[in-house]
Amino acid sequence: MAGPVKEVAAPTAVKTTALNCISLSDPDINKSVSLLKQACLDSGFFYVVDHGISQEFMDEVFFQSKKFFDLPLPEKMKLLRNEKHRGYTPPLDELLDPENQVHGDYKEGYYIGVEVPEDDPQAEKPFFGPNQWPSKHILPGWRRVMEQYHQEALRVSRSIAKIIALALDLDADFFDKPEMLGDPIATLRLLHYERDKASNPVKGIYGCGAHSDYGLITLLATDDVVGLQICKDKDARPQIWEYVAPLKGGFIVNLGDMLERWSNGVFRSTLHRVIVDGQERYSMAYFVEPSHECLVKCLPSCTSETNPPKYPPVTCAAYLRQRYKDTHLDLTSYHENQTREEKT
Repeated sequence: MAGPVKEVAAPTAVKTTALNCISLSDPDINKSVSLLKQACLDSGFFYVVDHGISQEFMDEVFFQSKKFFDLPLPEKMKLLRNEKHRGYTPPLDELLDPENQVHGDYKEGYYIGVEVPEDDPQAEKPFFGPNQWPSKHILPGWRRVMEQYHQEALRVSRSIAKIIALALDLDADFFDKPEMLGDPIATLRLLHYERDKASNPVKGIYGCGAHSDYGLITLLATDDVVGLQICKDKDARPQIWEYVAPLKGGFIVNLGDMLERWSNGVFRSTLHRVIVDGQERYSMAYFVEPSHECLVKCLPSCTSETNPPKYPPVTCAAYLRQRYKDTHLDLTSYHENQTREEKT
């Protein structure tokens, strides 16, 4: 299955864009590279199918995600995200577009990263450490399902990264190096948009505010509720937004800021947001970033005398730390609220 795909009717006020679709089982790698390169130059978004994760297992991951978000808020708050960005994020925790949002995002989430034991020297790094897991008594089997999905999504990401490398005139295994996806900061984030929390851009209310992702690529799996919108030209005024249709069994993949920096702006990260109409919506974003020490700098194949590097080199960890700090509430605000409640 390849070529432009258009699925699921969307609200008429904003059109639905057609995205290229890349099959990871297609033996014609040149075809896949061509489709991906066209997508990266056009919108920074594309579909990936035939990725090897069964629909039965995808359904199970969504089922387990729903079971967590169905828990009472006090139970979820016991797993509030920590300084390593592991755990629960309540509604309004994240503010991605402060110029246009009056509040934070009307979504709740759950971060799951690479599992690193607390006594491992790697756990001292900012985005490594043990995950927070719901009690086995409350959600039996939950951890096993999420860890398996994390591993499967990383496998798919590495396959996509090979095609991206070829599209940038690099060796296919360029992103497989230990300092890149050999030791990644890959993070799964479960997301839930509550029923009856309709977005209203005129009033500055969004399910998820406009932003570009931070890392290399993002794999997004969604239910069948339309909500994701993209803006192909983030510098255009006014901005033109288009819906991206869900694709059952496939991933919606988009490029992150680090890939834009690596490619010297040839491949651009794309603004996207979520506009919901009051229907409940579930999705799962898998953010793929290289190792903490990886130096993100312009690739030799993307620069020339007439096209010098546009971005200064930066380590992955430093870039991510700043982006998370800019977009998430300070954890002290939760502790201060808890102290006030205990006193009253």
